[in-house]
Amino acid sequence: MAATETEQSALFKQARDAASVAYVPYSHFPVGAALIAKNGLVFQGCNIENASFGLTNCAERTAIFKAVSSGVRTFETIGIYGDTDEPISPCGACRQVLAEFCPEDMPVFLFSRDGKVKKTTVGELLPYHFKDLV
Repeated sequence: MAATETEQSALFKQARDAASVAYVPYSHFPVGAALIAKNGLVFQGCNIENASFGLTNCAERTAIFKAVSSGVRTFETIGIYGDTDEPISPCGACRQVLAEFCPEDMPVFLFSRDGKVKKTTVGELLPYHFKDLV
């Protein structure tokens, strides 16, 4: 997907809006994600923390799990927003989940608070991922 400036702006806003409902009482670091399915549906996700920090779920995984649990498994792109000076990048667990459900060449847009953007792909984020092992 070669996102137009308008599509990229919409993706930024959807990811930023998702961050606005993050549950982050411990880190105070909201992250939002907007996952666009091939059928055009948008699945937003935010990070959801837990006092047992290992049980925290990231925004990217929240969006993907919402989509998969709704029966959607083919995706076009994802935007990830952090209230940061520079674009943020998914953690290792999120990279592996992206690799499980998304094509390697799927665009990933990483956004900062002021709209700085870094465009990459799922394959560039995790080139040596586990895939199709079963």
